[in-house]
Amino acid sequence: MENFRKVRTSEEESPLPFSDLPPDVVEMKVKEGSKIRNLMNYAMAQMELKGRRQIVFSGCGRAVTKTITCVEIMKRKLGGLHQVTKVRYKTLLEVWENQDPLPGGPAQNLTVHKNVPSICILLSRDPLDPNETGYQPPEPPAGLQTQPGEAGEDTSGSSTKGLKRPLPPPSEELLTKKLQVQVAGGPRGTGTTDHQPDHH
Repeated sequence: MENFRKVRTSEEESPLPFSDLPPDVVEMKVKEGSKIRNLMNYAMAQMELKGRRQIVFSGCGRAVTKTITCVEIMKRKLGGLHQVTKVRYKTLLEVWENQDPLPGGPAQNLTVHKNVPSICILLSRDPLDPNETGYQPPEPPAGLQTQPGEAGEDTSGSSTKGLKRPLPPPSEELLTKKLQVQVAGGPRGTGTTDHQPDHH
């Protein structure tokens, strides 16, 4: 294969795996080399300026993670979007050209069929069928939490932890207090006083 060079890759065209899509739905085809910022600028313009109700993001192979990233950004920016995710396989056709053909040797070109995972995600402002496989309801807005008791405790817990931790570097006074506590703790304390010079 060392004499062969990949000339082109083409994707098998397949219809989008969603029923009842408007004929003019925007499909964002995410490629491995696509820039997320460019994709998002275009997609946001379609949804916000042109007032589209639905948009589809699709990607295959190495572009799958980038496709999911775009969807998550979109959901965070717009909020209230219904989502249906479909995962399937797509056939890629790779054409390899023989760089160093020998007379009577192998063919000039090779065509390789590759099956790669592919993802299609439909985002919609309008409600979608919740029984559809891969359906995800919109996430609740950031201000509203489904279990205020649990989430509330968590947030207050983390904020008090934040208050206890001194932001400036610890002062001499704090260090000596710490050492006194450790010394009072018993024989292990003697070891900690030896390290006192390290703190100065």
